[in-house]
Amino acid sequence: MTDDVAPLGPKIMLVAGEASGDQLGGRLMAALKAKQDDIRFIGVGGPRMEREGLKSLFPMNEMSVMGLTEVLPHIPHLLKRISQTADFAKSERPDVVITIDAPDFSFRVGKKLKGKGIPLVHYVAPSVWAWRKGRAKKIAGFLDHLLALLPFEPPYFEKEGLPTTFIGHSAVEERHDGDRERFRAEHDLKADQKLLAVLPGSRNSEVKRLLPVFRKVIDELAIKYPDARIVVPTVSKVADTVTEEMKSWPLDPIVVATDQERHDAFSAANCALAASGTVSLELAIAGVPHVIAYQVNAITGWIAKRLIRIDTVTIVNLVLGKKLIPEFLQENCTARNITPVLDALMADGPQRRDQIAGFDQACTMLGFGDTPPSEKAAAQILKIIAKK
Repeated sequence: MTDDVAPLGPKIMLVAGEASGDQLGGRLMAALKAKQDDIRFIGVGGPRMEREGLKSLFPMNEMSVMGLTEVLPHIPHLLKRISQTADFAKSERPDVVITIDAPDFSFRVGKKLKGKGIPLVHYVAPSVWAWRKGRAKKIAGFLDHLLALLPFEPPYFEKEGLPTTFIGHSAVEERHDGDRERFRAEHDLKADQKLLAVLPGSRNSEVKRLLPVFRKVIDELAIKYPDARIVVPTVSKVADTVTEEMKSWPLDPIVVATDQERHDAFSAANCALAASGTVSLELAIAGVPHVIAYQVNAITGWIAKRLIRIDTVTIVNLVLGKKLIPEFLQENCTARNITPVLDALMADGPQRRDQIAGFDQACTMLGFGDTPPSEKAAAQILKIIAKK
């Protein structure tokens, strides 16, 4: 006679390729564990996912390369990691594989796993509404399900036969999570002292390209606002670069790197200057008026300009169907252009009030006030596993 052995819970493989994907993966893992406590996790992720119990197959930051000329030197190593990730899935036979954003990496893994009997789910729909519309049909050929963050995305994929669920943007889960008074007290900021958040990106290539432009903006604003301060929420992999660069900046920069400090800083900030990306939505959710600035390598920018079919890159603008948040991209990303617009947002004027009003509307459209996106995603994943 032998003792009964409790069956093992489902094995879920997640693959994230950059900081934003790590955040999504971490929230999804927490939501899955809340629904079923015997789930096992494997795959690739960063610190947020590792805190939820993932032991990463290799360092996630090896995949965080952006732009045509930036990625070329890394192609042999990236191809090796793609094969390693797919082979790992084949050997481990998880109940589902969830790739998170990073489509260039994720979809190559997915193609290698097509027909292997493992359900394939991708989290964050590719922006087919912006460029390369034909991608919807291609990914429908190997994915089993898609989780979309934006309300207008599902029809693009469903018409190609790919089941797609709009879950809302996970950034709405963190609304009202910051403590303005705590942050200002910890950094000896007066109640009426101006605080500008500066966010130069989460990749080394972004930071190195944008910091010189951002520095010129701050130099100009420091003349008008000598008593203001700046706060720089960043991520661990670029924190050293940012901290070193800002030692000579005016307005006594405050560099913070933890999630809670980031949320507190957003709550305390009057306005922000930020790189393009998810951070714009995070600022909107926190009610922080801001401008977006971004540059990529000239060759990458030239190609993108001829492929992209939309006239805005900011999520809030896309959802609202209007350019609420000013954008300064490529050759327009200059201190001369940015400074006067940011200066206007520092004051309590119509530009500032219009942005704040628009933020509330956009956040509702993106799922704020509904079931948290991570819970919707977790529920869908468990349904897929149950049908296997």
